[in-house]
Amino acid sequence: MQLLLERGFDGMTVDDVAEAAGVGKATIYRRWASKEQLANDALADLFDIEIPDADTGSIEGDLRQVYFDALKFVNSKEGLALIRLAVSEATRDERSAAIYRAFLGRRVQLTEAALHRARARGEPIRTNVDTTLLVQWLAGVFVIRALTGEPMPAPEDADRLLKFTMRCILDDGSGPDPRAEGNTVDG
Repeated sequence: MQLLLERGFDGMTVDDVAEAAGVGKATIYRRWASKEQLANDALADLFDIEIPDADTGSIEGDLRQVYFDALKFVNSKEGLALIRLAVSEATRDERSAAIYRAFLGRRVQLTEAALHRARARGEPIRTNVDTTLLVQWLAGVFVIRALTGEPMPAPEDADRLLKFTMRCILDDGSGPDPRAEGNTVDG
């Protein structure tokens, strides 16, 4: 991961990874068939460590924990560097874009599982939640802030961001579905 952050996808070589790990290049290739798979697994591992899946017993608790961890990470030197790397590499190279799509796809799956657990517990979750959009909206905030140099939302902002999300996913009978035609997300 450090080599990826320092050099970017094209600048990182399997030889460099093997040298940094103190193993032969063949050892790396026994586990990962390509540099793309190695980079993908490194990203997935980093995010699993920094932003682990949460199962607190409620969707609100799960999302609060994930948001807090994500905000803590994007406010770190490594987190901001990773977002900037993702933006520059993904817009330049389709292989890198595929790695980041795979990462976001994994977060979508984890979020779908959290929503499924919430429904199974009887929480009133809308049946038509757009899970991809749910993941992408927060990622989009991070990307825009990284591009514009604005400060990232602080970990203490997790509850404020969570409130926005909960309005979109809870089926509390208080109003129309925010995804219905003609309705805005905050309407």
